[in-house]
Amino acid sequence: MAKDQAKVQAELMQAYRHQQREERRLFGNIVWFILGGWYLGLTWLLGAVLFALTIVGLPLTKAAIEMAKMSALPFGKDVVHVRDIDQKGVDAGTATTGTIGFIFNILWACTLGWVLFLMYIVAGIISCVTILLIPFGIQAFKLAGISFWPVGRRVVTIEMAKAIRERNAKQQLETLDKSPAQEVKQEEPKVAE
Repeated sequence: MAKDQAKVQAELMQAYRHQQREERRLFGNIVWFILGGWYLGLTWLLGAVLFALTIVGLPLTKAAIEMAKMSALPFGKDVVHVRDIDQKGVDAGTATTGTIGFIFNILWACTLGWVLFLMYIVAGIISCVTILLIPFGIQAFKLAGISFWPVGRRVVTIEMAKAIRERNAKQQLETLDKSPAQEVKQEEPKVAE
């Protein structure tokens, strides 16, 4: 009986903490959006529209829309590479899409990437100077890094990003465990009779 009660209390406490975390994220996203997140998200959407008009820039359009979601409401979200999600190894198809993505990322960095980078850096510095808005500055600096290289990235929840990274880490550890040990075995000295 006491174990069941303790288990119920632990579950209630976990649900309460989850609710508090979600409320803080909501509050942070509302304040971020009001203080300029709408502007940063709109800039990503403008870039998406410009590249969509060129037809050739459609991969950049998808990436820009993903980043617009993150820029408008960044709290509770993280960015992961698409290869971490789908776990496709390197083959002819992924090598080709990776090369095309690399070219589009360079195109993005030379056009709107640097503008967004500077916008995030300025927003981050202003936020950190005010002390109270340091969490917003941290988000701005995180987004600054992403603004140069958006193609091949997906916006997911923090919990999903953590699960993806843990899964990949476990698989890498399993791969290392299966590889042959490279220990040098020392031969025991033979005693002459």
